[in-house]
Amino acid sequence: MKILVSYDKDIRTTTVMEKALQRALDAGAEVVFAKTCSSDATQERILEIEKKLNYHKEEFEKKGVKCETHVLIRGLAPGEDIVKFAREKKADEIIYGMKKESRVGKLVFGSNVQYIILEAHCPVLTVKQA
Repeated sequence: MKILVSYDKDIRTTTVMEKALQRALDAGAEVVFAKTCSSDATQERILEIEKKLNYHKEEFEKKGVKCETHVLIRGLAPGEDIVKFAREKKADEIIYGMKKESRVGKLVFGSNVQYIILEAHCPVLTVKQA
């Protein structure tokens, strides 16, 4: 089994990583961490994302979970990028950490998680930031 783990920008990842680790351990799954990044992101931002993903990878590997990390800079909308990448990696499940958005925020900016839930080829577990 393969689980793709991602999250909205600027959320505290503790809760989503706890859920992802438990699911991976329960299922004996491999984890693919992926984070989207805009094509105009600075080198510092990309390195910050890589550092965070590698931290999570090391923590999961300490628990015996095989992992890989990917920073996606492909010019797609975040939701579309996650769904496409999940297909490419043949993920069996997507775990997505999200923050609560207002209705106006969803209308103006769209909802990555809504796109992922509706378009993913596999089950999606959303984890809301507390």
